[in-house]
Amino acid sequence: MLLEGKIAIVTGAGSGIGEASAQLFADEGAKVLAVDLAGSAVMTAHEENASIVCLEQDVTEDGAAERIVQAAIDAFGKLDILFNNAGVSGRHNVIDMPLEHWDHVHNVNVRAQFRLAQAVIPHLRESGAGRIINTASVMAVGTDFGLSAYCSSKAGTAGLARTIALEEGRYGITANSIEPGAIYTGMTKGGFDNEEIAQIWAKKSAAKRLGEPIDIAKGALFLASDLGAFVTGHALRVDGGLMLRV
Repeated sequence: MLLEGKIAIVTGAGSGIGEASAQLFADEGAKVLAVDLAGSAVMTAHEENASIVCLEQDVTEDGAAERIVQAAIDAFGKLDILFNNAGVSGRHNVIDMPLEHWDHVHNVNVRAQFRLAQAVIPHLRESGAGRIINTASVMAVGTDFGLSAYCSSKAGTAGLARTIALEEGRYGITANSIEPGAIYTGMTKGGFDNEEIAQIWAKKSAAKRLGEPIDIAKGALFLASDLGAFVTGHALRVDGGLMLRV
């Protein structure tokens, strides 16, 4: 029970990495506030788990961070862990990218993480062993055609975690990012449901398979638990060796 007695917020918890992480954290003893958009599966994904309270909330809305943190405090009385996992992607070459796409990707992937970190840090200072984990991507250091908004946002996510680690370490808070590789999730299934595409990406990794949400959840569990207490300002790559030959 690596998270016995801990209280966690997990965003993007209606499916994929967030769903798997909320469930794994609860299995390891935590109480979890699972957050996702209205209309997502968040209210049904965890309905049989008494350790998980669900909240429908768009993380980009004004006041969202404060509402999310207050919901966790109201439900559980304190906070120890923030897993900033909600994220979006999409492809547009720079030359023809709508500004709305750029803004949306950065609002979800960076600004919302920043605002939640601001709102949660006072409570994590009280914890004395606070943890912030931001979902980045191997595309924080790599790239592909059409991914300038996504790549820059994920690099920003990793940079945000490093700076929080430096500023908040004196209060016992660690802050890290996690870099998933090719993971089969709701966001990627449109491509990976094509067997040819799935095989191409599976062959790129040393593990010779696509990752599953639980693979990333286990990495997040390490960073959230006392096992990772001396790891901070780090980008944990969980990609099955995808980037070894890049």
